[in-house]
Amino acid sequence: MNIELKGRTAIITGSTAGIGRATAEGLARAGASVVINGRGEARVDEAVRQMRQAFPGSDISGIAADLSTAEGAETFFAQAPEADILVNNLGTAVLRDFADTTDEDWLSIFQINVMSGVRMTRHYLPNMVRQGWGRVVFVSSESALNIPKEMIDYGVTKTAQLAVSRGLAESVAGTGVTVNAVVPGPTRSEILSNWMAGQAKDQGITQEEAEQAFLKAARPTSLIQRFATTDEVANMIVYVCSEQASATTGAALRVDGGVVRFVA
Repeated sequence: MNIELKGRTAIITGSTAGIGRATAEGLARAGASVVINGRGEARVDEAVRQMRQAFPGSDISGIAADLSTAEGAETFFAQAPEADILVNNLGTAVLRDFADTTDEDWLSIFQINVMSGVRMTRHYLPNMVRQGWGRVVFVSSESALNIPKEMIDYGVTKTAQLAVSRGLAESVAGTGVTVNAVVPGPTRSEILSNWMAGQAKDQGITQEEAEQAFLKAARPTSLIQRFATTDEVANMIVYVCSEQASATTGAALRVDGGVVRFVA
């Protein structure tokens, strides 16, 4: 399959590292003009520099903006008013006990994981509909289906993304625009990888050993019995952004390594 996205502009939120960065690289490889995003100017500039070096001749730019706020989103829109492809990847997670999760914690993670995608889609979706083509992808998590007891707030936000994604797909039926969610399992993304590295250091073991211990304790249903790579998740995202995925919409596409134990 040859995915060709030349002439398309793709925005990927939270894309200086991890799944977002791998997705930005995959879309650039397919010929799309890519806009990456992060909160800090220095980190965005460095990511743009690295990507331009890796993909000479590609149209790659970056916008530093905190999309968890309405003001940050407006800053972003002023610099990138239109897009053909939107990947709502921005997200965070914090390990904490439910009893210790404050109202402020709940509201903060909801702003980052849910409202950032709501704001971005609300802005870019209408023009996609007008032009008769567009792709919107929400990067959710298997935690949306298997709510983790140590991150209940995170699980709730990831379930909310699935609901938003499906509802939006219904709202643009027949327009040529597709809206989907991708559901990764444990992945060597920046947040989880850093956490695993910390666990490994504390226990005096390798990171791979720490990952295996995590899978056995918290995700024993994994069929691949390892963490996925960010590229493996990005491959699915790039596909659903393509012309070839024109009949796929309203879906929650699992890249979870078989963690979720039901047929769907």
